Amino acid sequence: MQYHLNGFTPGDPNVHLPAKPWRDPAGALPETVDVLIAGCGPAGLCLAAQLAGVSGIRAMIVEPKLSPMEKGQADGINVRSMEMFQAFGFADKVKRESVWINEATFWTPLPDNQSHIHRAGRVQDVEDGMSEMPHVLINQARVHELYLDIMRNAPSRLEPDYGIKVVDVVVDPEAEDYPATVTLERTDPDREGQRETVRARYVVGCDGARSNVRRAIGGTLHGDAAHQAWGVMDVLAVTEFPDYRMKALIQSGNGGTMLVLPREGGYLVRHYVELESLGEEERAADRGLTIDDIIAKAQQIYAPYKFDVKDVVWWSIYEIGHRLTDKFDDVPEDQVSTRNPCVMLAGDACHTHSPKAGQGMNVSMGDTFNLGWKLISVLTGRADPSLLHSYSAERWAAAKGLVDFDHEWSRIVGTRFEDDADEELPRFAREFKKNLRYTSGLTIQYQPSALIGDASHQALASKFEIGMRFHSAPVIRLADAKPMHMGHVVEADARWRVFAFAGAGDAGQEGGAIHDLCDFLENAPNSPIRHHTRRDEDVDAVIDFRAVFQQGFRDLEYTEMPSMLRPHKGRFGLCDYEKVFCADVKLGEDIFDMRGIDRSQGCIVVVRPDQHVASILPLDAFDELAEFFAGFLRQA
Repeated sequence: MQYHLNGFTPGDPNVHLPAKPWRDPAGALPETVDVLIAGCGPAGLCLAAQLAGVSGIRAMIVEPKLSPMEKGQADGINVRSMEMFQAFGFADKVKRESVWINEATFWTPLPDNQSHIHRAGRVQDVEDGMSEMPHVLINQARVHELYLDIMRNAPSRLEPDYGIKVVDVVVDPEAEDYPATVTLERTDPDREGQRETVRARYVVGCDGARSNVRRAIGGTLHGDAAHQAWGVMDVLAVTEFPDYRMKALIQSGNGGTMLVLPREGGYLVRHYVELESLGEEERAADRGLTIDDIIAKAQQIYAPYKFDVKDVVWWSIYEIGHRLTDKFDDVPEDQVSTRNPCVMLAGDACHTHSPKAGQGMNVSMGDTFNLGWKLISVLTGRADPSLLHSYSAERWAAAKGLVDFDHEWSRIVGTRFEDDADEELPRFAREFKKNLRYTSGLTIQYQPSALIGDASHQALASKFEIGMRFHSAPVIRLADAKPMHMGHVVEADARWRVFAFAGAGDAGQEGGAIHDLCDFLENAPNSPIRHHTRRDEDVDAVIDFRAVFQQGFRDLEYTEMPSMLRPHKGRFGLCDYEKVFCADVKLGEDIFDMRGIDRSQGCIVVVRPDQHVASILPLDAFDELAEFFAGFLRQA
């Protein structure tokens, strides 16, 4: 984390100097906004936290509830989301406060006593080398609070408008400035039912499965229901069940299926409990099920172990549904070439599924982590509004994969115990193990487009797969010998990263490939950095360039690096010492080995603001690098 660039500022460095306020949060609603976000769930807050960091963007987020969430709903944070949290700067807080899921255990009926369960297998929950981050469980409300902290400490000091819901959105495609007219309705008791309108450049519907924003643009969720009622409860209880503080999936002989998830704090535990089958047109609410039904079913499934609930913190009844809308924005397919998106959907507003694979909150945040930097690029004039078409294209495919996977996984979890005595693990444990990379959020791969290059040079860095997330690895920062993870320099700030991995023998010397690349980026007329960075901005305001060398940090001199790697920034022209890294030669294998980087040639790895690998090029591919960025960024 870097600060004090433009002068010493005491206090918490996470609290930015405030920008000039554009509205009084306690006053009347504004007539116009740049972005109006509907819903303070994880998708909406993830987007708001990104927009809040740009003082020139006038963002507003509304929520029908009268205050922030306190408990309940989602709890699982997969490793990909933890990598995203690192970009926001609060991964360490989550790691400290959460419970880590290290092992998953699987329980089935005893062969000679179907009413009693036994442990049939266990699986490591996060495979070695998958990520530097753990899989954790933490209250969704705490995740909300961490995003809210970013918002209220950002230059714009963004605060949600509680007690307001979106009831309608009308788009005028011909309007240039504020094409969306949003009808808002008060939900607080003093003004309930009162309506006002706000005009917006962009509207993002993060308002759940019954989304009014989706309805307003003619979107429909398509799919099916499993016609099965489930109960979920967070409880404080006493039990002899051996795996009560591990993730445990139980298939009982006559009581159904249950997922046991320990929660943060060492005592709280969540249970997802299979209850009753539903009729074709029946809803779970029609059965009148209560917390007593959930507890009784859990006690039956736990047998022969006792389960004595002392306190119920939160509970709910739900039914499984697997649904997906046709498109995540308001532009009909036959108008994509002539019209740009104005209204986008995210999270449950465009895809719904069961909670058993732990993907809901994770994929919802992934939606707006993809969208946030694109909106910032458009609103700050760095990219054409047509860039926003890529949001629906990329995230619809990701959601389709999730819905299909969740449909199959729910079927496997709900299938009664089968005779597979010849197998080391029961079937549902084998399927769990096979799908670990998917449930960890690590299989999303964006397809070739203006934002994702082709794979013609993939062999130069075979394990930085183009279109997939940038898989971090340990390095040493040259200037201060700090051991760190390379991926942790990719922050949620809408900037692109270009990593240059040096070939063998290259120490940044004149005539070497790194020196020539630096000279091109610093001086060439077609340098993407010169071409897309405004004159009054720091050299890394749009594209953050860094280099990684194969030598140990004691074998290189920082002052001998090319000037492009020692940029002077800010109003004082201070040197940025954090652009040069070395392989961690103390490890059994270094970043070059771990990520399949060609040691003889080296390469360029281009990383998007949302941490996905966009392109891999040879170190001398100057024109190709310039052409890539010119494909979506405007000239400064």
